[in-house]
Amino acid sequence: MTLDELLEQFDEVLDGGIKMPGKRTLVDVEKLRAIIDDIRLNIPSEIKQARGIVADRADIITTAKREADGIIRSAEEKAQAIVAQEEIVKMAQEKAAEIISNAQGKSKEMRRAAQDFVDDIMRRADEGLTANLGEIRKTRAALKQQTPAAK
Repeated sequence: MTLDELLEQFDEVLDGGIKMPGKRTLVDVEKLRAIIDDIRLNIPSEIKQARGIVADRADIITTAKREADGIIRSAEEKAQAIVAQEEIVKMAQEKAAEIISNAQGKSKEMRRAAQDFVDDIMRRADEGLTANLGEIRKTRAALKQQTPAAK
C-alpha cells in the first residue's frame, strides 16, 4: 500500500466516526494505530535518507568549515611565503646591483690608476730619452769640433 492510500484510509476512519455534540468524534483507535504503523513502515527510503542527512547536517557543516579554514590558512601561508620569497629576490637584486656598482667603480679606479702609472712611466722614459738625446747631441757636437774637417 502506498502512503497516499494509507492516508486516505486514515481520513475514512475519521469520517466514519460517530459524531458527538461539540465538534467531537468517536473513532476506532485500534484502526488508526494500525494505519499509523503501516504509514511508518511505508515511509519512502528517500525520506529516511533525508532525515539522516538532516541529522548529519551539523557535522557536514562543521567539517566543511574546518576544511575551509584549513584551506584559507594554507593559502595565507603560501601567500606569506611568496611575499617573503619576493622580498628575498628583491634584496638579492639590490645586493647584486650594489656589488656591480662597486665593481664598476673599482674597475674605473683601477683603469685610471693604470693609465696614470703608464703615463708616469712614459713621461719618465720621455724625460730620460730626451736627456740622453741631449747628451748624444752634445757629444756629437763636441766630436765635430775636435776633428778637423777633412777635405
